[in-house]
Amino acid sequence: MAMIMNGEVQLPASREAVWAKLNDPEVLKACIPGCEELEPTDDGGFRAVAKMKVGPVSARFKGRVTLGDLDPPNGYKISGEGEGGVAGFAKGGATVALVDKDGGTLLTYNVEAQIGGKLAQLGQRLILGSAKKLADQFFGNFAKEVQI
Repeated sequence: MAMIMNGEVQLPASREAVWAKLNDPEVLKACIPGCEELEPTDDGGFRAVAKMKVGPVSARFKGRVTLGDLDPPNGYKISGEGEGGVAGFAKGGATVALVDKDGGTLLTYNVEAQIGGKLAQLGQRLILGSAKKLADQFFGNFAKEVQI
């Protein structure tokens, strides 16, 4: 099942400060809902483990995240894939852009993802609702981090 999602969030910090936090594994680990591990890899990406629950399906996903098209402090492309055992898999990417706005930074994101397995059988409305909730939780947590 294909999934497309986009959004924006206004952050009360400079682009440089937001950029630094977007590249800090400790900040990202604290912001990602269900994240248990987020370790940098030698190629500039991350190895991740996150426990997720979508409707009746709960699973621990293990995967890799890579960063590309780096344009500090304006944005990057993030891509990754994860396996959740019988729950299924997820893979996709997001483009993240940062621009100065209203004395802070406007972060915009565009996500394209594919999911399969039991997760894909849950139905698009439930999947999109859960994905939106996770994105909202991440950006809510991230907004708190950039204020520190």
